[in-house]
Amino acid sequence: MAQSADLRPSLPAASDSAQRPALSAIVPFFNEAGAAEPFARELIAALEALGQPFEIVAVNDGSTDGTGALLDTIAASDSRFRVVHFRRNFGQTAALMAGFDMSRGEVLVTLDGDGQNDPADIGPLLAKLNEGFDVVSGWRRERRDGLLRRLPSRIANALISAMSGVHLRDYGCTLKAYRRSALDGVRLYGELHRFIPIFATWQGARVTELPTHHRPRRTGRSKYGLGRTSRVVLDMVLVTFLERAVTRPLHVFGGFGLLALLAAFGVGIWALWIKIFNDVSLISTPLPLLVTLLMGLGVSSVFTGLLAEMMMRTYYESQDKRPYSVSGTRNFGS
Repeated sequence: MAQSADLRPSLPAASDSAQRPALSAIVPFFNEAGAAEPFARELIAALEALGQPFEIVAVNDGSTDGTGALLDTIAASDSRFRVVHFRRNFGQTAALMAGFDMSRGEVLVTLDGDGQNDPADIGPLLAKLNEGFDVVSGWRRERRDGLLRRLPSRIANALISAMSGVHLRDYGCTLKAYRRSALDGVRLYGELHRFIPIFATWQGARVTELPTHHRPRRTGRSKYGLGRTSRVVLDMVLVTFLERAVTRPLHVFGGFGLLALLAAFGVGIWALWIKIFNDVSLISTPLPLLVTLLMGLGVSSVFTGLLAEMMMRTYYESQDKRPYSVSGTRNFGS
């Protein structure tokens, strides 16, 4: 759908649109043979309506139903449609990370390949980005999913917002727009893609959200189930811990160790007090054992912090390890 003149986003100009497009759309596909081709054609038309140089990086995440061949067919007829084939299914986080790594635009837009995200929403997202934001997250205000998916999602979104301090109503919506600079230093693995706005905020980016359309799934089946909600919450615990401990783990483990040693000292004083003033035999109380346990816990925590510091030093000095393996590409040149 064409954008009106006053809503058309102004993307960074590319000196050579054939070499460096202004906008990169990143779309993971996994067993979406029924939706891949019509959605890709719709996306191309929507991006053409924006009137800016663009590319589409389609990541075939180890599909086994012919999705990869359909994507290659589109790439053969349009050099702006670039395809990355994974050797196997690595998951959506790895697919998005590959898209970030292999795209060239200064503005990045991510969408699901199942057709439920509406490409017509890209224009409003970019217009919002031009208001001075670094990340604009889609909000599926009227989700086309059943209650058994919507309710756990709302609970998870509320918990993530409370734990992270970044208040968004729909972390699970893949439709988002980013400035590339907001993703500098962000490395993803596991299933952490939904937390990109949090990582960006912690690096000083301005994040907002915008209502977007959510269309019912017409082909295929959803790759998400109720069991994913608990994993999302656990991932948020991990993200919160990493944010606080990844650069100085000794502060976390060592702090806990010092508290344990302080508690051991307090329990030891209590044991001596009841021995001296109440004539209570230490053999008849568990206090000496508790002192020993707390001291062992404290010392081991401090040494764990020191070991983690050494591991982090090695990590920061080593080369990046990508969470995916590519078997082939289309339209990426030699």
